[in-house]
Amino acid sequence: MKSNREHWNGIFRNTADEKLGWYENDPAQMLRLLNQIPDWENSTLFLPGAGTSILVDVLLGAGANLMLNDISQTALDHVKERLGDLSPAIGWICQDIAQPLGIAVPPVDVWIDRAVLHFLTDEDDIQGYFKNVLSKVKLCGHVLFAEFPPHGSAKCAGLDLHRYSVEELVEKLGDGFSLIESFDHTYMNPAGDPRPYIYTLFERVA
Repeated sequence: MKSNREHWNGIFRNTADEKLGWYENDPAQMLRLLNQIPDWENSTLFLPGAGTSILVDVLLGAGANLMLNDISQTALDHVKERLGDLSPAIGWICQDIAQPLGIAVPPVDVWIDRAVLHFLTDEDDIQGYFKNVLSKVKLCGHVLFAEFPPHGSAKCAGLDLHRYSVEELVEKLGDGFSLIESFDHTYMNPAGDPRPYIYTLFERVA
């Protein structure tokens, strides 16, 4: 059986970005949430499971300080190649986001998760993910999620998913976070299939 790292390296090695089931050429929904955060362009943003998303290019172009995480070194290498001379301005972390983030990741202002958390199905991994959120997001910082909701697809990239309601995200984050906004959005993937998402924005208040 392949490890998660081997699985994701294989996907990013063998599939063109624009053919990936989660490929999005316009990150408008995430920007809708991000634009509610004052001065985010001058903040430190952390993207767990960044993959090869063009959201990276948009955020970097706005002037934000970026730290990108992915379990797949292949994905990160693709982004480095795409960005060229701009890539040294980014912090790169290749590791399983369910494992503790070390000192290489400083406290961050904004944590942006588009379709990563729902791939963690083991309860220990889920707890590890949220421990990282709690340890790295600053007071008054923000967390953005875009995940498959309970009525969404049960599988993606050949893997089972843990789908999320707003209520479960509120519970997982705990009392230290306040929900600012949530909304549903149906994304049409490159194959033309509808994929429901739940988008949420939280602020750390304690």
